[in-house]
Amino acid sequence: MARAADALLLLSFGGPEGPDDVLPFLENVTRGRGVPPERLAEVAQHYLHFGGVSPINALNRDIIAAVQRELSAAGTELPVYFGNRNWHPMVEDTLARMTADGVRSALVFPTSAWGGYSGCRQYDEDIVRARAAAGSDAPELVKLRQYFDHPLLVAAFADAVRAARDTLPAAHREIARLVFTAHSVPVSADAAAGPPADGGRLYSRQVAEAARLCAAATGFGEYDVVWQSRSGPPHIPWLEPDIVDHLEVLADKGFESVIVCPVGFVSDHLEVIWDLDNEAAEKAAELGLSFARAATPGTDPRFAEMVVELIGEHLGGVTPRRLGAVPGYGCTTDGEPCAVDCCAPPRRPIGR
Repeated sequence: MARAADALLLLSFGGPEGPDDVLPFLENVTRGRGVPPERLAEVAQHYLHFGGVSPINALNRDIIAAVQRELSAAGTELPVYFGNRNWHPMVEDTLARMTADGVRSALVFPTSAWGGYSGCRQYDEDIVRARAAAGSDAPELVKLRQYFDHPLLVAAFADAVRAARDTLPAAHREIARLVFTAHSVPVSADAAAGPPADGGRLYSRQVAEAARLCAAATGFGEYDVVWQSRSGPPHIPWLEPDIVDHLEVLADKGFESVIVCPVGFVSDHLEVIWDLDNEAAEKAAELGLSFARAATPGTDPRFAEMVVELIGEHLGGVTPRRLGAVPGYGCTTDGEPCAVDCCAPPRRPIGR
């Protein structure tokens, strides 16, 4: 960095915090994608089932509070700001406030550990858009690197898998099938994920690597990687299999219990709660499968510790720690991609 950072910006997806927010939020998410109103109304019911409130903003505020405590414990005085892509606090408004507060240079922590367009490049675009809105005095922004294989993240997921296994009936614990899930994306978007020289498919490769690391840490020799939260039209291929379909396959194979680990998600936001705790859990019950869902790592103290360690890579010369063999990229300055033509945007940008 050209100078020491004045602040940290936690940059996330956003979510409604009341029934009146739901449709405007979904319109923001799907802008430019030609999603029909009836599909938005269908998805809106998922949010309205929970009173029109997504947990994501509250969970992010909890992460910010934990990061602030970790920073203070480390003797680092760094204010932490919060901005979203799709709902308040919008990142444009947050950056305007940072500019007014006199912030000249800030680090950006995205709540996505991954490469790919929606997991990485779109956050770069958020930074560019927010800086343009803030004007010539906008602070320099450096987005922190991808962290899908950070040892603290892997350890948090591994402990969550162990805790989930312990909730199963005793006779099922040692024979349970471990299944990792992440947000599905169009196959074409995954093919374009990463620098062209790296061969593409960076997102799905990183998810598979995170799953491998977590399975190894918990002693599972066999496991599955599946997908969830597909939102595109049926004629466009997305990463498969879907978690609900896969549960049927496991039941047909004679499995009696399953542990589902949402390795692709930082927090228990609505997609995790709806797709896993509702749809997948209901399907498992219908099939007679004992079902346990591992927690996401955002509430684990090691998550905030990891964020502060990533900050320390810039501010204090902390040596980066990685467990995996699949490439990870970063950092990016002022929204410029970290590699030429990396994760080129699809014609119709996907949501997340």
